Amino acid sequence: MNLFLAVIVGILYAGGMYMMLRRSIVKLIIGLILLSHGANLFIFVISRITRGTPPLIEESSEVLKELYADPVPHALILTAIVISFGVQAFAIVLIKKVYQGSQTDDLDELITTDQELIEFGE
Repeated sequence: MNLFLAVIVGILYAGGMYMMLRRSIVKLIIGLILLSHGANLFIFVISRITRGTPPLIEESSEVLKELYADPVPHALILTAIVISFGVQAFAIVLIKKVYQGSQTDDLDELITTDQELIEFGE
């Protein structure tokens, strides 16, 4: 199971990097989404997958005696999901404003637009 998830993490990282190296801003955002999913899955894999009980200590005992699932990676992943969703929402709004101003999503043409703005003194 861990090997399968490690391969999936590699595929997500490779796909994300490939998409981020394209000239389109939309593909850049898709690559960012793939990288964030790959990072979340990576945290999940390195935290060891165990089938155990929740880490709750009974009143009669002072320590956990059974195998328990570690809640820290799950909390980290939940935080990372919320942060990546916020970044993605901000990037999508930013792309929409750039597209409205330049009518293109090609990064090379956006550089040309910046030079034209400098020439016109805006």
